[in-house]
Amino acid sequence: MGRRDEVECWLTDMDGVLVHENHALPGAAELLQQWEDSGTPYLVLTNNSIFTARDLSARLRASGLNVPEDRIWTSALATADFLKQQLPGGSAFVIGEAGITTALHEAGFIMTETDPDYVVVGETRNYSFEAITKAIRLIGRGARFIVTNPDATGPSADGPLPATGAIAALITKATGMEPYVVGKPNPMMFRSALNKIGAHSENTAMIGDRMDTDIVAGIEAGLHTVLVLTGISDAREVEKYPFRPDEIVSGVIDLVGPPVEVEL
Repeated sequence: MGRRDEVECWLTDMDGVLVHENHALPGAAELLQQWEDSGTPYLVLTNNSIFTARDLSARLRASGLNVPEDRIWTSALATADFLKQQLPGGSAFVIGEAGITTALHEAGFIMTETDPDYVVVGETRNYSFEAITKAIRLIGRGARFIVTNPDATGPSADGPLPATGAIAALITKATGMEPYVVGKPNPMMFRSALNKIGAHSENTAMIGDRMDTDIVAGIEAGLHTVLVLTGISDAREVEKYPFRPDEIVSGVIDLVGPPVEVEL
C-alpha cells in the first residue's frame, strides 16, 4: 500500500513523533483529535516498559495530548500478550517496573523466584546486581529468556542511560542464551497492536522517527510507513538503509492537512 488516502487505521510511535522531552510536538494534538473525531482506530506504541498505559496517558495529558489508556500499546503489554498465548497461567521472574509486572499480572501470570517458566527483563531505573545474578542462575536452570525491547540506551537530561538491551546483553554474555525480544523492531509488537484494534496490515499505517525500529518493523509487518524528522532519524540517515519508508514528512503536523513530502 503506497497511498495515504487508503489508510483506515493508524499506529504511531510516541517519543520523537508526538512528544519530545514531555512537550507535545507541533500537530500532535490536532492529529489525535482528527482521529478521534473521525472514529479512526489508532494506537500509540512505545518500547518503554516502565510505565503502565494509565501512567503514560496521564503523562501525555500533562503534555497537552489527550490519549485514552486503551489507545496506548507498550512493549510490556505486547510481551504479556505474547506470553499469555504461549503459556496461559505461566510464571515469571521479572526485572522491571510497574509497566511489565502489572501487564503480566493482568495476563494471569504468577511472579516467582522459584523455578519460573520465564525470566522477563524490562526497562527499569533500578537494576540490581542481585536481581541480575538471580536471572542468570534461573536461565541456567532452564527458564526461558524474554526481553521487552532491545533498546541499549535510553534518553535523559544528562545523557544516555543503559537500558533493557544493555542489561540483556550482560545476561546473554553470562548465560550464552539469546533472549526473544518482543518489542520493536520485532513485527510481533505490530501484529499484536493490529489485533487489539481489529485492524489489517493492508489498510494500516505506522508513523515513526527511527528507521532501525519503527520503519523496518512497519515494512516487515506490511504497513504503510511514514517517517517523521522530529526524532532520531534525519534525511541523511535514510540514505544509509537499503529500505525506504512510503513517506517522509517533517513532522506529524504534515499529516493533519494534505500530504507534504520532504525532498531528499
